[in-house]
Amino acid sequence: MTVMIIGGSGFLGTELVRQATAAGLPTAATFATRPGSAPGVGWHALDLRDPERVEAVVAEVGPRLIVNATSGDSDWAVTAEGPVRLALAAAKHGCRLVHVSSDAVFSGARVHYDENCLPDPVTPYGAAKAAAETGVRLVHPDAVVARTSLIIGDRQSMHVRLVHDLATGTRNGVLFTDDLRCPVHVTDLAAALLELAAGDARGVHHLAGPDAVSRHELGTLVAGRDGLDVTRLPAGLRADRALPGALDVRLDSRATQRKLRTTLRGAREFLAMGA
Repeated sequence: MTVMIIGGSGFLGTELVRQATAAGLPTAATFATRPGSAPGVGWHALDLRDPERVEAVVAEVGPRLIVNATSGDSDWAVTAEGPVRLALAAAKHGCRLVHVSSDAVFSGARVHYDENCLPDPVTPYGAAKAAAETGVRLVHPDAVVARTSLIIGDRQSMHVRLVHDLATGTRNGVLFTDDLRCPVHVTDLAAALLELAAGDARGVHHLAGPDAVSRHELGTLVAGRDGLDVTRLPAGLRADRALPGALDVRLDSRATQRKLRTTLRGAREFLAMGA
């Protein structure tokens, strides 16, 4: 079974490629700017804004499974429309599809969100991710839409890099004490995505850790794990900054977790010193 990872040179994509190849699966991957370095992987340049290129890459690789791990930020053509182009090609060629979405599709108004909650985004990025979810499920009804939260790992994670930069004084900023999410470790997330892909799951699934932590608590956990000076991490309230976006979004992943062998660990567990 050939697996194709869309965005295979990104943080999550790199881990998906690593786990897929370690499992002995023939693996292809796409990149936007530069290919990854994993050996034995077929790398393909792909711009999700180009429907002809999307169709050509899927036809050339002929994957049984596609995992879309791209982000695209708030670029509507990439983040909202690109996954729909990919889903159309996947449906046409009979490919199973797992599309990675985000807790940014929620406003935070109700704090706790399970898989039955409808998106109510309040940012351009969240709106693009919500639109992608709708489009993917419309054109590929058997697809999996997997919402996740802050993805943590080593310093390739943007959240971990920020903590290191703040602790070493190479970047200015504040870690908010009132901005809460349910972080997940990249290895757990990748394993869960591949496990969902290998089964008969379809529809929306939540893949986040069980611990709701603030950005500041997350920073202190990272600092403790990595031997950084916790006192160098500035704290503040996001509510005082009038920044767009949700304050408190907690993905409830219990329903999906019950279906998985993979354990989605909480941040307090996977960032414990020595873990």
